[in-house]
Amino acid sequence: MSVTEMFTYIQGFLSADQDVREDIRKVVQILEQTAREMLTVLQSVHQPSGFKEIPSKCAKARELFCTVRTQIADLKTKFPVEQYYRFHEHWRFVLQRLAFLAAFVVYLESESLVTREEVAQILGIEVVREKGFHLDVEDYLAGVLIMASELSRLAVNSVTAGDYNRPLRISNFINELDSGFRLLNLKNDPLRKRYDGLKYDVKKIEEVVYDLSIRGLAKESESGADK
Repeated sequence: MSVTEMFTYIQGFLSADQDVREDIRKVVQILEQTAREMLTVLQSVHQPSGFKEIPSKCAKARELFCTVRTQIADLKTKFPVEQYYRFHEHWRFVLQRLAFLAAFVVYLESESLVTREEVAQILGIEVVREKGFHLDVEDYLAGVLIMASELSRLAVNSVTAGDYNRPLRISNFINELDSGFRLLNLKNDPLRKRYDGLKYDVKKIEEVVYDLSIRGLAKESESGADK
């Protein structure tokens, strides 16, 4: 093979690779749009009247997850299954965002932590790497950490809405979450930096709870819940 033939072959390989990446980017852009729509729906729970609408907003988000599963099914067809990590950078951000949205919906519904398996089921993907398009454990953890930040905001807005008991429950949940992450030896730099943000979320929620305690509102809420 001559030098010209060799570089012509390489150019063909590069062009084919670029075509695959372009096809992936188009589907990812659609996924990102659906994720933005879902976030818009869920953001309304932060409004004073939003707490009463939590069930309906979660139901709407669940409907949008049906659309997400269809879009991810399309994404799976755009590249060879064994080359997941070669193209992972293209959908990593949106997958983390979708993991966050799934975690947030589950928390709003049950005030519990979604498992990686549950997120994978909601998104219509696998957990086990060998089975194909899957939810990487670091993407799952990133999604959970984004949710923690959203819950710190929810704790503040709960007080504004007159729901004084919710921040206490959020505080207990976030503290348990923080304890869990302390057990992990995080090597991933972006994930470790995001975990550093969890410390500020914990502090922010503790300040809300402390303020409620000083004002006697937390005790009133608790005694009201006992009646």
